[in-house]
Parts: sequence; C-alpha cells; structure tokens
Amino acid sequence: MAEILRAYTPAEAAAVSEIAVKSVHNAIDKRIIVRRRAEDEGRALSDDDLLRLKLWYGVGSILSAERRQRLFDTIDQNPDADTVRADDYLIVDVARAREQLAARAEALREAERIIRSVKGVLGGEPVFNNSRVPVRAIAAMKAQGATTVEIVEGYPSLTARMVELAEIWTAAHPARGRPRKLSELGATIKSSKRISLPKPASNPTGSEES
Repeated sequence: MAEILRAYTPAEAAAVSEIAVKSVHNAIDKRIIVRRRAEDEGRALSDDDLLRLKLWYGVGSILSAERRQRLFDTIDQNPDADTVRADDYLIVDVARAREQLAARAEALREAERIIRSVKGVLGGEPVFNNSRVPVRAIAAMKAQGATTVEIVEGYPSLTARMVELAEIWTAAHPARGRPRKLSELGATIKSSKRISLPKPASNPTGSEES
C-alpha cells in the first residue's frame, strides 16, 4: 500500500477499516497514525494509515503497545511482505488485511459513482443515480434488521449490491441532525410484505407458571 490512492476523512477511514469513527479520532489524537506528508491537512488519512488502524485494533487485545509498534516498524521496513511475525507465537497476515481494505475502498469508490444529491429530488437527500430511492433510508432499514432480500422486494429498482453500497456510503458520510423519515422526503415504497414474528417458545417443563 505504498502508493496513496486518496485521502480519507475520519468517517471514510472508519467505514473502510470497519472501525468506529471515535476510535479513528482516538488513533489520530494518540499519534498511532503518524503524518508522513507535509501537505496533509486537517485529519486526512492515507491508505497506509488505514492499514495501521486495522492492524492496531485487530491485534490490540493480543499484543502490548510496544509490540504493536514493533510490528508497524517491521511493516514499514518490509512494505511488500505478506506476513509479519509479531512475536514468537503470532504471525500477522498483512496481505489479508490489505485485501480487505482494498475491497472496501473500491466499494466506497463504486458507491460514490452511483450516489448523488440532486437539487429538487427529495430535498437534496442523497439518492441512487436516476432514481428517487434515498440511500440513507436504505442503510437505516438494513441497520434495523431488514434483510437485503426484503429491501430489494420493497424497492425493485435496487440490487443486492446497491444495498451493500448504501451501507458503506452512509457510514462514510454520516448525516447531521435527526434522520428524515420517508414521508418527510416524499418517497414511497413500491411494494411491501408483512412479516410474522415467531411465537414465544413454550415452557420447556410443560408446567404453567403460577
């Protein structure tokens, strides 16, 4: 990950690395992430920073801070290494971490290509290209327990991949203030399905409670 592809905001870094945005800010404040470029402004992060973040929190419960730092120094000295020995008993799969970050970074780029805020459409709420489907509402449905299949049935213009992209885009671009309801946006669901909740389990002893 020597080549820097883009600069990430803390929220984008959190979405790509799958780490809480609060932890990203904490890593910056504690200088877990060290700036290497003079032109860096604000709290922008690089791809190398994301790798450091992911590994720092991934092995946080296993290695001491000193050994984690030693791990990062070794990675810096061997940027093309697929695995790095962290101690006598732990080998870190750096290549796998890079692959995971690269896949999510590409998903974020893909999401940004198909999601737009259009003046006059749902009050400027971000939507998928050529649609009136509010992206944040889709991500909220998923977060509240709706399955991808249920969402696609309710919004036939969406695909399973678009639902996935809605999640990472929303994580990378958190809305300010109270989430807006579909009714407030003037959006409607094309189809719906009633889902029955499972019945409570019967008393395993077969006896009635007093």
